[in-house]
Amino acid sequence: MSIINYAAKEINFKIVYYGPGVAGKTASLQHVHRSLPDGNKGKMISLATGDDRTIFFDFLPVSSLSVRGFVTKFQLYTVPGQVYYNMTRKLVLRGIDGVVFVADSQFERMKENAESFRNLEENLREYDYELDRIQYNKRDLPNAAPVSYMEYLLNRRARRVPSFETVASQGTGVFDALNTVSRMVLLSEFGQEQEVQRNAS
Repeated sequence: MSIINYAAKEINFKIVYYGPGVAGKTASLQHVHRSLPDGNKGKMISLATGDDRTIFFDFLPVSSLSVRGFVTKFQLYTVPGQVYYNMTRKLVLRGIDGVVFVADSQFERMKENAESFRNLEENLREYDYELDRIQYNKRDLPNAAPVSYMEYLLNRRARRVPSFETVASQGTGVFDALNTVSRMVLLSEFGQEQEVQRNAS
């Protein structure tokens, strides 16, 4: 749920990257952080284990351009990939405006992708929310499954969502996914705002 500060003309959105462990969620945020100018980003906070696996969440505040007089700020989070951190996953999902599922394209990770995706759907149902985007990461690896197979496994529901091929370690496709979900969030929020103004008049 977006937070609007009318006095400061500022609106804050929360986008969460979800997926199995070491699929590329943190790598995606790290690329965004490296690529943005200092004036458009805050400090990236990451709580991780000794082997760089996220145990709590990564957080990256990003400032965007002004939209209809409001400065838009996106708070980007990841969740831990390990199943036993599900309560943390649920907490991080609370109040989201958008969610991106990051899948590992390697054939041997398909079971973990499917389990994480089912877990995401279960957790989203508690908040009455649906998936927005999918990233098929690690497309540069020789053992990457065909996109058609991954679409069949993860994106064949009644409401199919846009998907993107990415190589998060190199930054390939990362901004395509982020820009798309950001535009969707902005259109949704400002469309609702227009509706509220019409109903009030």
